[in-house]
Amino acid sequence: MDFKLFSPVFNDGEFIPSEYTCDGVNISPPLRWANPPEGTKSFALIVDDPDAPAGDWVHWIVFNIPAYVLELPQNCSPEHLPDGSVEGMNDFRRTNYGGPCPPSGTHRYFFKFYALDNLLSLKEGATKKQLLESMKEHILAKAVLTGRYKRRS
Repeated sequence: MDFKLFSPVFNDGEFIPSEYTCDGVNISPPLRWANPPEGTKSFALIVDDPDAPAGDWVHWIVFNIPAYVLELPQNCSPEHLPDGSVEGMNDFRRTNYGGPCPPSGTHRYFFKFYALDNLLSLKEGATKKQLLESMKEHILAKAVLTGRYKRRS
């Protein structure tokens, strides 16, 4: 079976409910995954928007999610992250979830989830570039969930 990432609040390719955006409460949506490959030691998550005017915009980074964990709950603020999990720096210059908030049009949001064969030695506040470089040789599998969002008028 394939490694999969999904959410109980939106399906792949569908619109993300406004509750999880700057038009709502701006909390992280619940995420679940299934069928991690054998040998998985940790997971990493990157949420980004390639349609942003300035180019790829990072909304959330979490890494060193323990291999026994199979979900991130809704509103996964730092105190609700699984033990050992670490947040990286997003493009809002914060180390927590920043929901969709496109200035115009409909944007795509990619929730990229990686199964890794190790724990990463990065510190809190690591950037997407640093994370990608650190896990480059350690990716066992990747799952992607895509959501879309357009601001309310």
